[in-house]
Amino acid sequence: MNYIFIFLILISIVCAIINGKVDVLVDEMLQASSRAVTVAMGLIGIMAFWLGMVNIAKGSGLCEIFSKIIRKPLLKIFPDLKNNDDAISNIAMNISANALGLSNAATPFGIKAMEDMQKDNPDKTHATNSMCTFLAINTAGFQIVPASVLAILVTNGTHNPSQIILPTLIVTTLAFLSALFYVKVLERIFGND
Repeated sequence: MNYIFIFLILISIVCAIINGKVDVLVDEMLQASSRAVTVAMGLIGIMAFWLGMVNIAKGSGLCEIFSKIIRKPLLKIFPDLKNNDDAISNIAMNISANALGLSNAATPFGIKAMEDMQKDNPDKTHATNSMCTFLAINTAGFQIVPASVLAILVTNGTHNPSQIILPTLIVTTLAFLSALFYVKVLERIFGND
């Protein structure tokens, strides 16, 4: 990835020199840097708010309640995890954090869920069906409230940032269901663990 960025930067510099627009390139680089800091500062506030809400939910036991509510649907999706409460709890937390658009908060739960599933994996060199299913639905990225995207839109002065909520919900729901469908089809084709 670093090579791609270096290549793009070098191409931009060469094109600016050839076209005599080095001053424009330098001005745009400085303005883009300023905008990046502004967007980052805007994200700090929204991320701090949502991460604080997740910590309050964890501390109050709300996470455990939510985990119990979605345990049965998760056990239908992950039938071989019925004896792995830690994995189910971390999957539930990952899905709920992603649903709130907090992929940064969801990542530690996802890593912990994979570690919990790996403990029960008889073949440590191959992923289990549950691991593949979790990876597929996690990558699909179901979101109810795209908090990070909303924060970026607000920071950039969008007039009605909330207009993306319904389209995001529709698209991410379809992506989630498609990922779940295809992983279960492939699971049947290639067999169980």
